[in-house]
Amino acid sequence: MKDYYAILGLQRGASKDEVKKAFRKLASQYHPDKATGNEEKYKEITEAYAVLGDDKKKAEYDTYGHAFQNAGGPGAGFGGFQWGNFDFSQAGFGNGQSFEFDLGDIFESFGFSGGGARRPSRGRDISIDINLTFREAIFGITRRILLTKNSACTHCSGTGAKAGTEMMSCSTCGGHGKIREARQSVMGNFTTVRECATCRGTGKIPKERCGHCAGAGVMRQQEEIEVKVPAGVENGEMVRLTGRGEATLGGQPGDLYVKLHVESHKTIKRDGTTLTTTMPVKLTDALLGSTYEVETMDGTESVLVPAGITHGEQLRIKGKGVPGARGTRGDFLVTVKIETPKQLSRAARKLVEELRNEGL
Repeated sequence: MKDYYAILGLQRGASKDEVKKAFRKLASQYHPDKATGNEEKYKEITEAYAVLGDDKKKAEYDTYGHAFQNAGGPGAGFGGFQWGNFDFSQAGFGNGQSFEFDLGDIFESFGFSGGGARRPSRGRDISIDINLTFREAIFGITRRILLTKNSACTHCSGTGAKAGTEMMSCSTCGGHGKIREARQSVMGNFTTVRECATCRGTGKIPKERCGHCAGAGVMRQQEEIEVKVPAGVENGEMVRLTGRGEATLGGQPGDLYVKLHVESHKTIKRDGTTLTTTMPVKLTDALLGSTYEVETMDGTESVLVPAGITHGEQLRIKGKGVPGARGTRGDFLVTVKIETPKQLSRAARKLVEELRNEGL
C-alpha cells in the first residue's frame, strides 16, 4: 500500500504540473547513474509518476486511494520489460491497453531536454593566449588582435540570403523548424521531433542564396577584435568576451576566452594588491638615517630611512600598489637590506674599533 503523493513529496490533490516538477527533481537526484543514486527509490518514484502523471490513472487513484493497486486489473503486467532503468510494467503498459506516457520526462531525468521546443544552436568557443608586461597587468591595457574564424557574413548580415532578396518559409518543415515522425511499437504510437536539416531549425530559407557564403550565413574571415584587459589582472587569469567566438547560422555566436600570461619584473614582486621590493642600505645610513630613491610602478619615489633601522624592516609607501575595487590601490612595501662591507680600510677599521670600544 503506497502513498504516491507522499513518495513525490506532495499533498494529495496536487496538480499535474506539480507532479511533473516533483518527479523531475527526484528522478534527477536518485537516478542510479548519479553519485546520489538509489535504484529502489528511483523505481518507486517512476511508479508514482506513472500513476499521478496520467490523468485517467490519477483520477482512479484519487477515487480508490490505496485500493487502486488492486483495482488496476490487467494494467499491472508487461512482462517486466524495462527501458534503461525505467520499468514499463509499472507504467501500465501491456495486455492490449493503450496508455500515453511522456518519455520526455524520462529523458530529462537523464539530463536531456525532453521538450519539443528548439534549443538555439551556438557557435564554437575560441581560446587564445596574450602575453602582458608586468606594468600592463598592473594598470590594464587595450589590445587589438586579428583572428581568423567563422564570422557572420558581412554581405548578407548572417542571413544567408542574397542582398536585396527575401527569406521564405522552409518547404521541408513547413516553416516550423522541426520535423515530426510518428512510429508504431509494441508500446503504442511514438512521435519523435528533430530539427529540420534544411533550414537548421530556423523555419526560413533564402529565396536566393548569398554568393559570398553560399547561403551558409557565415564564412571564414579575418576579424579585428578589441580586448580590454582590466587593471590588476594576475598571471593565468582568463578574460571572457561574450559572443566574440565563432558564428553559426540561426544561432548565437560562441565566446572568446583570452588567457593572460604576465611577465615577471626584475625588482618588483606582487602579493595581491601589494607590491614589494628590496632596497640595499649602507650600514652607516642604517645607523645614522638617510634618504633613498626607490623605483615604483609610478616612477621614482623618495624614501626616508630612519636612524637605527634594522635589517629586514619594511617601509610603506601608501597608494602605490595594485589598483583594486572602487578606485582604491594597495601599498608599496620596501624591505630594507643592510649591507655590511666585506673589506675595511685602515681608517675605517680604526673607526669601527672605536665604535666597539663605545659598546656599539
